[in-house]
Amino acid sequence: MSRNVAITVTVITVLCCACPGFVLCVLGGAIAAGAPLNTEFNGVSNVQNLPPTYGIGLICLSVILILIPIAVGFFTLRKKPAAVESPVVPPSEQVPPAS
Repeated sequence: MSRNVAITVTVITVLCCACPGFVLCVLGGAIAAGAPLNTEFNGVSNVQNLPPTYGIGLICLSVILILIPIAVGFFTLRKKPAAVESPVVPPSEQVPPAS
């Protein structure tokens, strides 16, 4: 894989995984701390208090989402070790022609 493709893939995974992961981390932290969620739909306000375990679950999910681009960047941008070339040994017998 070329270096430009590796950088492009890493940037795409950051945008698709890490950015939502950071948002979920903040939201999960607020829920775990006990902050109420205020939603309003068609002029009707609704206040919800979610259990802190939901917030802890969101924090765990956000950690996984943040680790994905780190792993992608590590595996795509690392320098691969040089392959050790083995000497070509000629066969001791000749291969008979195909019939």
